[in-house]
Amino acid sequence: MTTYERRQSLLELMRNTPGLRVREAAIILAVSEGTVRNDLNALELQGSLIRVHGGAVLNQQDQYQNSSFSRRNEHNATAKLAIAREVAILVNDNDSIFLDASSTAYYLAKALSKRRRLRVMTNGFEVARELGQNCSNTVILVGGVVNTESSSVTGLLSEHIIEELHIQKAFLSCSGFSLERGMTEVHLAEAQLKRKVIESSQQLFALVDSSKFGKEDLTSFLRYEKITHLFTDTGLSPEWFTRLGQAGVEFTICKEEVMNKIALPS
Repeated sequence: MTTYERRQSLLELMRNTPGLRVREAAIILAVSEGTVRNDLNALELQGSLIRVHGGAVLNQQDQYQNSSFSRRNEHNATAKLAIAREVAILVNDNDSIFLDASSTAYYLAKALSKRRRLRVMTNGFEVARELGQNCSNTVILVGGVVNTESSSVTGLLSEHIIEELHIQKAFLSCSGFSLERGMTEVHLAEAQLKRKVIESSQQLFALVDSSKFGKEDLTSFLRYEKITHLFTDTGLSPEWFTRLGQAGVEFTICKEEVMNKIALPS
């Protein structure tokens, strides 16, 4: 059973057996209690559950997420979680940051739960809702046209707002990445908004899970030369590892093992 399959089985157990404890889950899944705790920590960071003493409870907030966003949230989840954990180290209290509406940015928002007094700009509903739970943060959900499929806001109003902002660190994902076209997007409006973010940002961090490499979607919004640092996961092929190095792209391979060492409260 893969890590993904085991965690899905764990969620299914929790749906069918409310109040399931770590020891019981370990026996049913035939794994160690430590493995179950690591899985619960990872699933909490993903937003699927909330850790409590001795176990966890399902996060009922998930029912309010639209199905399209939820599907994106689950796709390549382990890689996105690892990226989020590594990238969170870059964010300090009081920082002024932008997070896009991607599922990877949503995981990053959850990983920033302990930061305080952040000034956050985003066009993502779920990102805004997550970081807005910390009352010390100032969260600006840019205005514009609502896209329910991607749980985002785009359009001229959003772009005008972003033009007036000063962003220290922008965290951007994409639907495809190549050295020829850089970061690309399938939605024109999303790409245009990200171009405005790039103009207003001091540092640009690319969050690109390995499934995006070699894909080119409709429109380009960021050339690789302008990326401050790129974060990806262990699924990156040796060929791409070499190509990024030859192109002079600074990048980090984010390992799941690092993520699993998060110390979350019981």
